[in-house]
This record gives sequence, C-alpha cells and structure tokens, in this order.
Amino acid sequence: MFYRRKVILAMLQLFDGKLDKISLQKLLFLFTQKQQKTEYDFIPYRFGCYSYSANADMTAMVKRGFLLEDEKHFEKKDTADYLKLLKPDDKKYLLEVKNNYGKMSANALMKHTYINYPFYATHSTVAANILNKAELQKVEDAKPKSNKTILFTIGYEGISLEEYLVRLLKNDVKVLVDVRNNPFSMKYGFNKNQLKKYCDNLGIQYLHFPEVGIQSEQRQELNAQTDYDKLFAIYRKTNLTKTTKTQVEILNLLKEHKRIALTCFEANICQCHRKHLAEAITSLPNFSYELKHI
Repeated sequence: MFYRRKVILAMLQLFDGKLDKISLQKLLFLFTQKQQKTEYDFIPYRFGCYSYSANADMTAMVKRGFLLEDEKHFEKKDTADYLKLLKPDDKKYLLEVKNNYGKMSANALMKHTYINYPFYATHSTVAANILNKAELQKVEDAKPKSNKTILFTIGYEGISLEEYLVRLLKNDVKVLVDVRNNPFSMKYGFNKNQLKKYCDNLGIQYLHFPEVGIQSEQRQELNAQTDYDKLFAIYRKTNLTKTTKTQVEILNLLKEHKRIALTCFEANICQCHRKHLAEAITSLPNFSYELKHI
C-alpha cells in the first residue's frame, strides 16, 4: 500500500474511523502544511482546499475494501493500526491536528483554512456565507491578477496534478494549450479528457493542437541532450514550417486572452519541443510579448 494512503487511514483511525468528506480534506490539508515534503498537494476549489489525488486514493481504497463511502463520509473498514506504521514526525503531526482541530465542525474548518490560507478560498462557492467583509477582502486580494500579456510554457513531469494546476492559477493563465501529439499519460490527471475537466472546474479553457506535437515513435533513444537537439532540429525544419497556420491561431489566442500556456510532459524545457514551438510563435509578425517558462 502507498504510504500516503496509510496517512489517510491513520487520520480516520484517530477520528474514530469516520469523517465527513469536507472535514477530511481540510484536516489532511492542515496535516500537509506541517510536512516538509507533502503527501498531497491541494487546489482552491468549491469548498476550499481540495486534493483530487487524495480523493482518488480514497476511491481506490473503497474499491479494495479498506474504506466505506456514502454521500458525505468516508469510514475506515478494517481494525488495523495504521498510526504505528507512520514515520515519527508524521505521527506527531497527525496527533497535533487531532488535538488542535479535532472538535471543529466542517464549517469551522473551512473558515479556519479560508482565513489562514486565503488563496485556497479563491474559488470557494461558500466563502461569502462564512467570512466577514474583511476576511472576504483578503480572499479577493489573494486572487492572482495581471493584465500583462505573457506566453507561458509548462511541463507536468515530476509534479502532481494539483501543483500543476496551482502554477497555472498563480500565473493567472486563462487558456491551456496542449501541444502533445498524443494527449495520453500514465500520470494521474493528465489524459486529455481528465485535464480538460480539471481545467474547466477552475475556469481555465483547455484546447488541444496535436498537429504541433511530435509523434511518439520519433521520441525513441533520447539518451543525451545531443539526441534531443537532433530531434528538435528535424522538428523545426519539418513540423514548424508546415504548421504556421496553427502557430498564428495560438498567437491570436494570446492576443485575445493575454495569458496562455503551452503544455507538454518534460520538466526540462531544453528537452521539450514546446520551447521551439514557443520560439517560433515569438518570431511571428506582431509578436511583442513576454515568453516565460513555469
């Protein structure tokens, strides 16, 4: 079993085996704020901080018989002692969460996280019901806002879905442009339909332009930077000379929405074709904007 799932089971164990879904997400968030390397990352969502990955893990544990689920709760099904399986620091942090927040209702936990972590309340549908005017203003101030036109690029290698989405939000990206030839991924959350859904949920438009991607069979035997350089030399001479229309379309999206991001897999921009696509777009007539890799 993944260690992070043992954390969830240990938390439920501490709370008499059962928690409502909103409280569980908030308590798990408060626990991760104590960790140096977090088990889960979170996004600002309808009821504040939320982890798609944690929810996916809980759903998987329901299917495997470790948890029971109803409309509002998750419940630990077995009697195993997961607390003793945790690292000493994590055990200590969980006990601190129980002692500090264990008697709070779901609404009280929401209010506490909204006040202390206002960025995570920026997409809440209930903030106005539980915060006063000054507290709501802090949430409003936490919303990233910029009128500067920037063409971003972002890779999802090595980061969680939540961290990826937060990078988009914190850079106020309005449109995500998927430039993978084949938008399939073994990594949770990054298949085309999944990624589109998660972007839609946060008010980010998702578009896919497969024609500016590189086919997977061309990406074999990439063992050194020189191999990537040879691949991208071919890409610039072939693909980029034939897809000017798509590049202009992306530039027009940038002009309209001001902040768009090209996305692919690789974390290292020097090992991804999106760098060369972005540079081709910056070379188009009337491009006078900033290019930024995030």
